[in-house]
Amino acid sequence: MESNAVDVVPQVLLICANPDLTDRISHDLAEAGYGVNTAATGMRGLEKVKRSQPALVIVDRLLGSESGLTVCQQLRSEQFCLPVLLLMARDALEDRVACLEAGADDYCLKPYQADAFLKIVQIYLQPGDIAAEQLRFADLTLDLGTRTASRSSRTIPLTTKEFELLRYLMEHPREVLAREQILENVWGYDFVGESNVIEVYVRYLRLKIDSDHDKRLIQTVRGVGYVLRES
Repeated sequence: MESNAVDVVPQVLLICANPDLTDRISHDLAEAGYGVNTAATGMRGLEKVKRSQPALVIVDRLLGSESGLTVCQQLRSEQFCLPVLLLMARDALEDRVACLEAGADDYCLKPYQADAFLKIVQIYLQPGDIAAEQLRFADLTLDLGTRTASRSSRTIPLTTKEFELLRYLMEHPREVLAREQILENVWGYDFVGESNVIEVYVRYLRLKIDSDHDKRLIQTVRGVGYVLRES
């Protein structure tokens, strides 16, 4: 008997104003087995995200008169929780911080190199291989399969980095985690200086998890970092 199962092809939206770069990336994504949709402006890209709900959005930081950072910020402000990659020309600390603070989950450097780019894309689009497993703390639950949280029966969608940050906190309950530990284990980057990426994402999580509750679970330990605890 023939199977009627149909493989679902992950859909990628590329927001890029450079026609040559758009053609190259679209070709490589299609060759790798992904569905590809494109937009040349941030506004068109946001419209297509709302309409098609892609599995991944790739945004060029340089969008003519627009900024890819602004597009990332708009995606997050409208509560889209899909992974977002930013194409950037520089890898300086301030660029990495700006990328993450805008809400992007990761970045890929230009000049464009197909192999490095596709490896990053694969990380965010690889099929989930985690069994139905949950982490629990107080009345907060994190589902590792669906990558969503819930508190008091309310489902809370999370972006990729919000999920990874909350997972790290929930894997170390009541343990004070230094900022350096969090950066290394969640972002994997050796940040130095006055980066406030963690503060930005903790604020995102608190708005989603703690804002409607008397008990704040994600607490600040001044001068050190953060801890997940009830009191």
